[in-house]
Amino acid sequence: MDYSPTVRGRRLMRELTRLRHAQGMSLEVAAQRLDFSKSKLYRLENGRSRITLDDLEDMLDLYATRSPQREALVQLGRDARKRGWWTAYSDVFTSSYVGLESEAATIKINAHLVPGFLQTPDYARATIARTGPWLEASDVERRVAARAARQQALQALESPPQIHVVLDEAVLHRQVGGAEAMSRQLAAIAEASAGPDITIQVLPFSAGAAAGQDGEFVILSFPDAEDPPVAYVEGLMGDIYLESEEELDRFSLAWTILVSQALGPGESAAMISMLAKESR
Repeated sequence: MDYSPTVRGRRLMRELTRLRHAQGMSLEVAAQRLDFSKSKLYRLENGRSRITLDDLEDMLDLYATRSPQREALVQLGRDARKRGWWTAYSDVFTSSYVGLESEAATIKINAHLVPGFLQTPDYARATIARTGPWLEASDVERRVAARAARQQALQALESPPQIHVVLDEAVLHRQVGGAEAMSRQLAAIAEASAGPDITIQVLPFSAGAAAGQDGEFVILSFPDAEDPPVAYVEGLMGDIYLESEEELDRFSLAWTILVSQALGPGESAAMISMLAKESR
């Protein structure tokens, strides 16, 4: 299984790649001098493998990295190796997303399902079971527990991210888990939308074709300017992280248009509350 780096891990990898380029070394030359295979160095620079402190020291030696930058990068390496709460569910959270989410300043979500951090247990259970028909009942419950832990971790943050969700209206009408479960889920969304850290807008049926209609996506930004935003797309065949300026511009444009097509937060809250009452 590939290693899933945190924000600090990604920052370290970018800096090590920059240092190698500053020395005018190709991947092949640096790997040879480090006594690494080319594939090992590639995996370290691209977040596919966890870097040891010994390997980090060797790379900093090769790249002639001096104080105070050297000490800062060694500390960054130590921080990147710290275990987050999600490691207790490493069998469930197999990608980088949860680690990135926990360190984000803002999270923008184009949602065609209720986002995981808003899901009630019954909604989560039905969603996980139906979207993963190959899962055993025990695996479903394990994922429900992981989703609950994720919600608690976000709520416990001293500086929680500002979350903005554009929710397709179809999500509010689709009976996931049955009428009672859906009623509770709608009430939970309505309650969350009243909080200070979450903005929810509904993309109404009347909007017609929309900028985010061809698939869900998330845009995460981080407090430190050194950490560029990331666009995240999750699919049946795996997760994709997009970080180039061109890719981010495309997702940002889609998000801007999507927000303009959606109902305002007040109208959205009123619609959600009305549907929650009607479903009781």
